[in-house]
Amino acid sequence: MSSSHRLLPALALVGVVVTVVAIAGGGAVLVARGDLGRTPPPIEPVVAAQITPAAAQPAAPKGPEGNAPVGIADRVDPAWVARVAADSGIPARALAAYAGAVLEVAETRPGCHLGWNTLAAIGHVESGHGSIDGSRLLPDGRTEPRIRGVALDGRGVAAIRDTDGGALDGDAIWDRAVGPMQFIPSTWRSHGRDGDGDGVADIDDIDDAALSAAYYLCHSGRDLRVAAHWIAAVSSYNAGLAYNHRVVAAADHYRQFH
Repeated sequence: MSSSHRLLPALALVGVVVTVVAIAGGGAVLVARGDLGRTPPPIEPVVAAQITPAAAQPAAPKGPEGNAPVGIADRVDPAWVARVAADSGIPARALAAYAGAVLEVAETRPGCHLGWNTLAAIGHVESGHGSIDGSRLLPDGRTEPRIRGVALDGRGVAAIRDTDGGALDGDAIWDRAVGPMQFIPSTWRSHGRDGDGDGVADIDDIDDAALSAAYYLCHSGRDLRVAAHWIAAVSSYNAGLAYNHRVVAAADHYRQFH
């Protein structure tokens, strides 16, 4: 889902020469020469059980699409967020969204076994957890300034004509990847969800974007404990072995924190 210039330096990836642009899962991605045909090493996901949830509260009914009726970030123990954020370097506001999204899909998609480290790895690679191009996450979860990718006009990236009249990405000619999890407008239209409970699926809000990414990774009945399913899920989000390797490296790094 990311535009090509959005891929941040990998935590542990060397020897990759990027040469080709491909398209999958709704965005422009990079393919690395020398890595073609090589499967990224699998990781053992960190599952939802290793997240400390907030103190139990009376259950509230789910929305018609299974969306959380209250903010997903509030589902996570603040002490856990503070400790893991300090240890991992992930901004606490982003970490609370990733962990809350995983707790949500652990209930609604229990067979998926999405780990918070996988979601955090994608957030790292896509936008540096909402910090790319001088942006920052505000306490309410929105990014300031808003994060917009390059025009997907075929010049060094895939060509994707406008699908939203510029409503989300500000470009009425070409699509652009948008927000902290870098969704393109057409993918957001079909997969965007409300993660903070305000009744609106906001592509620029880390809670909404993280929950949407979590459901997207878990669709098609995947069990992310299976290496092939994990790789397929990441590839469906953004194809290209270079991208997959970068997410592997980040997810493998984050899995030590819990």
